[in-house]
Amino acid sequence: MSSTWRIDPRTRATWRWGSVLAAMLVLQSLALAAVFWVLANDNHRREIEHALSDDCTFFRLTPPTERAEELREKLDRDIHRDLFLALFDAQGRRVVGNVARIPPGAPSSGSFVATVAPTELPGKRSDQARVQLCPLPDGSRVLTGLDLDDTEAALRLVGQSLLVGLIPGVVLAIVFGLIAGRRAARQVDAVRRLTERIVSGDLTQRLPVARDPDSFGLLCAHINTMLDRLQLLVADVRAIGDDIAHQLRTPLTRLRARVERGMRDATDRDAVIAVMEATLADVDALLGIVAALLRIRELEDHARRSRFAPVDLARLVEDACDLHRPTAEDRGVDLRHAVEPVQPVEGDASLLMEAVSNLIDNAMKFGPPGGSVRVTLTANAEAVRLTVADDGDGVPAGERALVLQRFYRGRHDQAGVGLGLPLVKAIADLHGFTLAFAAEGSAVTILCPTPRTGS
Repeated sequence: MSSTWRIDPRTRATWRWGSVLAAMLVLQSLALAAVFWVLANDNHRREIEHALSDDCTFFRLTPPTERAEELREKLDRDIHRDLFLALFDAQGRRVVGNVARIPPGAPSSGSFVATVAPTELPGKRSDQARVQLCPLPDGSRVLTGLDLDDTEAALRLVGQSLLVGLIPGVVLAIVFGLIAGRRAARQVDAVRRLTERIVSGDLTQRLPVARDPDSFGLLCAHINTMLDRLQLLVADVRAIGDDIAHQLRTPLTRLRARVERGMRDATDRDAVIAVMEATLADVDALLGIVAALLRIRELEDHARRSRFAPVDLARLVEDACDLHRPTAEDRGVDLRHAVEPVQPVEGDASLLMEAVSNLIDNAMKFGPPGGSVRVTLTANAEAVRLTVADDGDGVPAGERALVLQRFYRGRHDQAGVGLGLPLVKAIADLHGFTLAFAAEGSAVTILCPTPRTGS
């Protein structure tokens, strides 16, 4: 019975990462060795060609009657016997030197590697040398060259040195690649396991981050920050869902009871119409709650910032007061405003009008009957202050954070569902403004940073 050996995917990923890194490091080592070899070989060749060119120049400038003697002196000074020099006449016959004949196929310029026939090396009839054939003004030619035995020995030594250094380098590259690949695979696997747990619904998991993180550690820190934000958003969505369910349950129950009672008790057309009107009022209230929630969600997405334009707050405050003045007169409220000229601010005029209207409406609704509501607009070097105040005591200090949450109502005997101030807060946040309560009294202020003018 045969069995199939299967490799764990994580092990396969580790080997894959390690193999790629090891291959890259090995290729880098081989490339560096090849470059060093080429440079060493080319440098040695250039040194030889420079020496051969010097010999050509020397004999070209030497008078014809002295060339043989100078050539012989050069050969006598060559104690290592690695120099080849020979003077040939115009017909190619050797005049003097230690090379029997011109190598066949020799080019007329430049150096080349050829097999020469030495005449002064006992026991040697041929030798490899880099030579150059130099034509002289009188038609004769000088062959100058250098034995390559020492050059080949030096290059062999360089090659052996590279090989000795390359073998441990390749081994280290493979070991380092496997270790680095294993570490990278573990890090990627940690992210994979984390995402699996998040997908399963566990948003409390976080990636470990070292005290002195590397690039991957910084990435893990950013992922953890993203998860913190995601957890807060999910918790916020769940809370909103719970609030919606709680807030809609009572009016829906009341609506159902009214419809059921109307269907049972209504005996004439007028009674049916009264039930239908009351039902429509409840439906409008429910639609108002949904519309307000959608409005806040739209503002939190910051989707409207692209439509910002300069807004004249002084004109906006006057328009808002004119809009609410008939309602204030009906309620017996004295609505007044005091406006100073201020610089325009960047924003959405309709949203800012909505925020100011909500504050004025709250002041008229929660202020004492027959009192006054005051709207003021002032400015200093730091900010523009838009304040709405009434004659009441305002929001208690302990409830100021709560009233900015959706559906919170400090006084359940008043109309509304607790979405006015959260909407104002969302509009202020969208514009980068600050919503603040006075330390004492009922004043609520929107602080708008003063626009910076260019110098």
